[in-house]
Amino acid sequence: MTFAQIYLIGLGVVLVMMVLLWVASLILKNASIVDIFWGPGFILAGWLYFALTDGAMPRKLLIMALVTIWGLRLGGYILYRNFGKPEDFRYAKWRAEHGSAWWWQSFFQVFLLQGVLLWIISAPLLKAQADPTPASLTALDFAGLGVWAIGFFFEAVGDFQLARFKANPANKGKVLDSGVWRYTRHPNYFGDAAQWWGFFLIALGTPLGILTVFSPILMTVLLVRVSGVALLEKTLKEEKPHYRDYIERTSAFIPWFPKRGLGKGK
Repeated sequence: MTFAQIYLIGLGVVLVMMVLLWVASLILKNASIVDIFWGPGFILAGWLYFALTDGAMPRKLLIMALVTIWGLRLGGYILYRNFGKPEDFRYAKWRAEHGSAWWWQSFFQVFLLQGVLLWIISAPLLKAQADPTPASLTALDFAGLGVWAIGFFFEAVGDFQLARFKANPANKGKVLDSGVWRYTRHPNYFGDAAQWWGFFLIALGTPLGILTVFSPILMTVLLVRVSGVALLEKTLKEEKPHYRDYIERTSAFIPWFPKRGLGKGK
C-alpha cells in the first residue's frame, strides 16, 4: 500500500476511537477523558503504521519505542492527575455555554477536532516506517533520539515536580520556580514539542521526510498559542498575583537561565 492509503486507514481508525470515546464521555458526563487518550492515540496510530509498512526495521522499532514510552507516560500522568476530579474547566465552560446541545456539539468541538489533529500530527510516525531506505540508522536518527530524550526529560521531570508541588497544601497560591521550572515556565509543554521534533528528525532521514515538517510545527503552535501556554498563563495571571514576577525573570518556553536581580515569586 502507498503512504496515502495507509495514512487514510490511520484516519479511519483514529475516528473510530474518537467516536467510542465520545460515547463514553456522554455516559460519564465528562469530556475530559479525551485528554487521557491523546498520547495513547498516537501509540495506536503508530503501531497500525508499523503493521502496514515494510520500512527499515531498526527505524521502525526506534520510533515506535519512543512514541510508546511518550504516549504511555503522558496518558498515565493525565489519568492520575484527573482521577476522581470534576470535568476540566475548559470543557465545563463549553458545557454550560451550549446547554442541552452540548451532547452532540462536543463530538465536533472536542472529539472530532482532536482526532483530526492527532491524525495529521502522526505523519512522521508513518513516514519513518514507510521507507526501506536507509536500511540502517543514520546520524539523523540518533539526533532525533537525542532531541527526544531532552524533551522527555523536561516533560516527565516537569510533570513530576509539579505534581509533588501541588500535593503540598502549604504551596497553595504559590508559584513553582525551582527545578526545571526555574529555566522555563512550561517545561512540560517544551518537552512535548521537543519530542515531536525528535520524531520528525527520525522521519527526516527517509526520502522526502522533510514533507512531514508540518507535524512538529503544528504541535508546537498548539502548545504555545492554542491549548497550552497562552490559555494556561491567562488563568495563572488571574489566580496567582506573583506569577507576573515569575514571567519577568523566566523563559516562557525554551529553557534558559533566569534573569538576575528580580525577586522570587511565591
